[in-house]
Amino acid sequence: MKIDIKNWENEVVGEAELPENVFGRKVSEHLVWEVVRAFLASRRRGTHKTKERGEVIGSGLKPWKQKHTGRARAGDRRSPLWRHGGTTFGPRPRSYVMKVNKKARRAALAGVLSQRNAEGQVVVLESLELPEPKTKPFLERLNQLGLAGEKVLFIDGLENLNLYLASRNRPELLALDPRSVNAYEVLNHRWIVTTENGLKALAEVLS
Repeated sequence: MKIDIKNWENEVVGEAELPENVFGRKVSEHLVWEVVRAFLASRRRGTHKTKERGEVIGSGLKPWKQKHTGRARAGDRRSPLWRHGGTTFGPRPRSYVMKVNKKARRAALAGVLSQRNAEGQVVVLESLELPEPKTKPFLERLNQLGLAGEKVLFIDGLENLNLYLASRNRPELLALDPRSVNAYEVLNHRWIVTTENGLKALAEVLS
């Protein structure tokens, strides 16, 4: 499976081999759903908390005697039935992390990458190096590639600091290391832009 290698001027300068184990897989929608659900759940902080009847301020004494007052029976002022009382079955701090097998995560990622490739939305550049970490000239380069205003996921090594700095203040752009690429971010971005070295790193991650 071949793909053109382009430069920042959108000119074809070579040809690269797309790894079959990364860009030639079938998509399992249910598997992708499971992996994305687990990924989004793991991002939840789980710090929600409400006070129960043993934690709210108030006396534990019986407010009035049980009988012969004409009022409803009451045991203490912290009852969930009373205003300012404790919450019944309120949320407690918990972890939302779901276990997903490593093979399942890799299969889902390879599936969505293969889908993007089948749609013709994978671009391989000869280099993603930028002369300076400036957003404006970076957007001009994207305009030459025909990707202005598109949601683009860049896959390159962590040593390419200028790329990360130039794209981090644009919500539609995201730069990730090959080891950090996941199925959710691939689905959340319309275009995938990487280099030949990025393809090799992805193949190693998914091998």
